[in-house]
Amino acid sequence: MSRAILLLGGNKGNRANLLAEAFNLIEKKIGRIIKSSSVYETEPWGFSSDLPFLNKVVIVESGLSPNEILNEIQKIETTLGRERNSQGYESRTMDVDILFYDDLTVNESDLIIPHPRLHQRRFTLLPLAEIAGEYVHPVLNERLDVLAKECSDTSRVELIEKIESS
Repeated sequence: MSRAILLLGGNKGNRANLLAEAFNLIEKKIGRIIKSSSVYETEPWGFSSDLPFLNKVVIVESGLSPNEILNEIQKIETTLGRERNSQGYESRTMDVDILFYDDLTVNESDLIIPHPRLHQRRFTLLPLAEIAGEYVHPVLNERLDVLAKECSDTSRVELIEKIESS
């Protein structure tokens, strides 16, 4: 079994319900979620919108390859109402990104792992550091908690639902 770390988020519709549905569909279609971050409300990154996002990060144990996970993610996003209308960033019901897959690096036209911009985004780094702060980025060779502290992104990221550790 491999471990994939995924970022879930959306800013359209009933954000909390869509996040919960994405979580459930990931468990059904991709693998067992072994760890989940708290939920964060974040301002849009890379585009303007009055609609804030809800984001969380999950760690999934899966027997699927990275490309198979990507295929399932795209089906999940479509099931949850995602419409792709442009090449740029836009408001959406659900977006699921593959941040890491074990320590693998992939550089294909439709899939890059680790996610190429995760170290620039507080909305990704804060939930990542919460559940995998000690993990070392396989390309940048830096711990995620250090990347979170050093990130120059100043966009608003607010903890709204704390997950208690067991």
